[in-house]
Amino acid sequence: MRTGIFLSYAGGFLDAVEEVVELEKVGVDIALVAEAYSFDAISQLGFLAARTSRIELGTGVVPIYIRTPTLLAMTAAGLDYVSGGRFRLGIGTSGPQVMEGFHGVPFDAPLGRTREVVEICRQVWRRENVQYDGKHYQIPLPADRGTGLGKPLHLINHPVRDRIPVTIAALGPKNVELTAEIAEGWQPVFFYPEKADEVWGSSLRAGFAKRDISLGPLDVMVSATLAIGDDVEDRLSWAKPQLALYIGGMGARGRNFYHNLATRYGYGAVADHIQDLYLAGKKVEAINAVPDELVRQVSLVGPRGFVKERLAAFAEAGVTTMLVHPLAGDRRESVRFVEELQSLLP
Repeated sequence: MRTGIFLSYAGGFLDAVEEVVELEKVGVDIALVAEAYSFDAISQLGFLAARTSRIELGTGVVPIYIRTPTLLAMTAAGLDYVSGGRFRLGIGTSGPQVMEGFHGVPFDAPLGRTREVVEICRQVWRRENVQYDGKHYQIPLPADRGTGLGKPLHLINHPVRDRIPVTIAALGPKNVELTAEIAEGWQPVFFYPEKADEVWGSSLRAGFAKRDISLGPLDVMVSATLAIGDDVEDRLSWAKPQLALYIGGMGARGRNFYHNLATRYGYGAVADHIQDLYLAGKKVEAINAVPDELVRQVSLVGPRGFVKERLAAFAEAGVTTMLVHPLAGDRRESVRFVEELQSLLP
């Protein structure tokens, strides 16, 4: 099992860079930078590429709707170049509130667009003259939709690699099936190992049945909050604001993918209550309504023995990369937690 660090999009990036530099020295494998309606992930990854030399870098994730497929491919190739072949492109759809509310673009056809984006990116990285006649993207643009002067072009530069790994953030059954079929990696959120097969197993198996063998095994990249010790039980409360935000407020009622996931885990009534509170502006009450038990199941918070057991459960569920967010008071404690985690890996 690999280890990784997940950098928050909520500020403090320059301090986080110093932490990544230290974590690279102790053998952490990958660092991901998120992007929602925050600073963009790309500029931050360029900075990280200059400050590091070995650790893999990736987006975790960038939405497919706000960059053209060829721009995504160009950006990935550029980051792969400046990092010396250490970049991984993580993509997702985000949700309609962010795409339509912040970016002003329609949230439509997430499955079809994801497949076409990946196919176009791989054309670009192979330096083919990009020609694509899809349902959602047509390259070059047809004459009746522009000047008629567009012609097939290929990337001027020679990429470090002709296939940059693609990770897809997916939660719904069809999205997960597509990911298992076409991507090198899968990034689910709030992963509950004992429930994983019940929730996603059939989708993964359906996707694997159509998977090209050249893609290799699917890298299952799971994020979890981390605090190790006999005196860290209070850190469970530190993890609750993010769960409350996602379950209660990251999406409209009836269109919240994280609320749906909590429901599939068997926490439907709790998820409804958290959402009711959050959408009513009662954020503190929503945070307090997140059950300790749910936090424990999707996190790595507790004594060494407990964390070791949870790591074994994640491994048994197929997790290959553990992306952690340390619940630490300072950088020294954060690095210590990660070092200790590495000593407990199965």
